[in-house]
Amino acid sequence: MSDAVPEDLHEWISFEDPDEDRTWVFDVTFLLSAWTCIYGHGCQGVLTGPAADLAQGCCSYGAHFIDDDDLAAVEQAAARLTDEQWQHRRKAKRGGFVRTEADGTRVTRLVEGACIFLNRPGFPRGAGCALHQAALDVGERPMDWKPDVCWQLPLRLQEHTDEHGHVTSTLREWKRRDWGDGGLEFHWWCTEAPDAFVGRTPTYVTLRDEIVELVGEPVYAMLDRQLRQRARRTVLPHPAVRR
Repeated sequence: MSDAVPEDLHEWISFEDPDEDRTWVFDVTFLLSAWTCIYGHGCQGVLTGPAADLAQGCCSYGAHFIDDDDLAAVEQAAARLTDEQWQHRRKAKRGGFVRTEADGTRVTRLVEGACIFLNRPGFPRGAGCALHQAALDVGERPMDWKPDVCWQLPLRLQEHTDEHGHVTSTLREWKRRDWGDGGLEFHWWCTEAPDAFVGRTPTYVTLRDEIVELVGEPVYAMLDRQLRQRARRTVLPHPAVRR
């Protein structure tokens, strides 16, 4: 039998929800890692070749709206944007910012190969998500302005209900497979790249607001206690920095 460590080995913790018929499972290896978003600081994007100069990050394919509430929140936020904050505002006013695919899925429109909300290099305001930048302008959380899928990345919450109605909720890192078949074609993906694991604070702390939005304050408090105890021991390094 081989003693080799599996390439994508992660540690996990689980505990029961005190208020629901639910088990929570968390990816300790990722949540205690030093991952941080490096958009504008070496992010190569999600195209088939290195494209840091395009400053598209993970915005090359548009954002899928998960439901009506998701779309309505972005509609409200978009209405607050000005021409100085949003490079493609006039195009959105003419044709909208949503496109509907053949299967009924609603996605943000693409303009010149990326999301219509993405300001490009050379725009006076600077490259980056117009919704994100405008939220910061008024001291609000970008996650309250952006499509759900955008603020959730690189987190992935999956839920499974068994035949008895018991729910298992798993919070982990977003992997290539979560993008569908196209994810395998990416030249680069941040949760696989050691250059994205350069933060000074554990990921579960830097992404606190996002995790709370996904699991709730009481569960986050339980997770926090468990991870603080884990952090005092030797923790399995993330695969991206083990290779």
